[in-house]
Amino acid sequence: MPSSDFVVRGQRVVTPGSVQAASIYVHRGRVVAVRPFDDVPQGCKVVEAGESVVLPGLVDSHVHVNEPGRTRWEGFKTATRAAARGGTTTIVDMPLNSVPPTTTLEGFRQKLGAARGQCRVDVAFWGGVVPGNLQQLAPLHAAGVVGFKCFLIPSGVEEFPPVTENELRPSMFELARLGVPLIVHAELPGPVERALAACCAGETGGDPRCYETFLRSRPREAEDEAVALMIGLCRETGARVHIVHHSSADALPLLREAKREGLPLSAETCPHYLAFAAEGIADGATEFKCCPPVRERENQERLWEALREGTISMVVSDHSPCPPEMKRRQEGDFLKAWGGISSLQFRLAVVWTEARRRGFALEDLARWLAHEPARLAGLDLRKGSIAPGREADLVFFDPEAAFVVAPEINEHRHKLTPYDGQTLSGVVEATYLRGEKIYERGHFSERPTGRLLKRGDEGKSSDVFDDVESFED
Repeated sequence: MPSSDFVVRGQRVVTPGSVQAASIYVHRGRVVAVRPFDDVPQGCKVVEAGESVVLPGLVDSHVHVNEPGRTRWEGFKTATRAAARGGTTTIVDMPLNSVPPTTTLEGFRQKLGAARGQCRVDVAFWGGVVPGNLQQLAPLHAAGVVGFKCFLIPSGVEEFPPVTENELRPSMFELARLGVPLIVHAELPGPVERALAACCAGETGGDPRCYETFLRSRPREAEDEAVALMIGLCRETGARVHIVHHSSADALPLLREAKREGLPLSAETCPHYLAFAAEGIADGATEFKCCPPVRERENQERLWEALREGTISMVVSDHSPCPPEMKRRQEGDFLKAWGGISSLQFRLAVVWTEARRRGFALEDLARWLAHEPARLAGLDLRKGSIAPGREADLVFFDPEAAFVVAPEINEHRHKLTPYDGQTLSGVVEATYLRGEKIYERGHFSERPTGRLLKRGDEGKSSDVFDDVESFED
């Protein structure tokens, strides 16, 4: 029988492919065995989950923390508190909206320095692909980023410009050589520019307070054409490609065909595309603005079907907060407001609220919110499932309980979110990171214990990560 420091025991433990009564043996922060419920070593400490579901700690591979440089937008301290309260034990930080961005080795160094000592959950990092930084990709990879992100359309911040097809191609050959994924904001500027000229110019220009005006300004064609471009580049270069925050259901046939072809290409969507519909967004409600936009109800249901069939493999937050004044809520101008939704803490509850009424199960939650994001970031041998060898990142979850989103429970730096006032199903009762309780019923552990993670050194498996304190020149 394997040695264990303690055993977590529950009637509903979500392991890969099943929900079962089980005992989870934890030794030195890792799961060493998953045994039958009554199989507990004599004299061993037992943590009883009772009727709570035990989920793997969630992994959110799409989080804009914004520190350093724009810490007033968010920051590692508040973002990781929100993650822990929402059952997320690992986040992967986006390379933009911080100053400097993570597009150079020096930018990565500053990011690590800002994060160290603040994090309540584990944090890994994406690098960025921008015009002119081809020679930075290999050094950033060697330093430990998990992969790279690019924009095909202006990102909203000057220090992270978009790349053209000709700029992107050599970078993708390099990423294929390095064996790391490229994650892509897949909208092309041409359709957006044409749509803006048609719906927002001259005397016939649309009302910027009207959500329909904004929706028309970011047409599905922008995503559809970008997805087609990335499929072609994926086929040509052999690079692993992942489409982030996908919202256009019209591009799903292209994604299905790429999957059938066996291309190394995947896609994610976000809670806001699965919970909100354009028909329900009021004029001036700029807290709902994001890019790509929340689309119509029929589009939403097609995204759910894509999750059911596996064409879309994961649901991540795309937590992209900003100071409330940047949302221009008083004037309600959708065209001028910052495009991003604040949602890191509420991802599990939002997705469960919508998924359960469509007949999805707890195993689906674990796959979409933990295993698949961990796999994208190369963390799946360490994170994302309750199985021997994985870290003992666990969430005690009550799927029958409900709560109302309100500022007093919102751990984000700023409280403006489109979920405010909504009643959501599913309450996180406790969160464990490597076997240590970091959150329980509104209370946090005394000090942050999250680690900064980097890709393993040359010669190790690409799935092995070391604590970032080993970062060297």
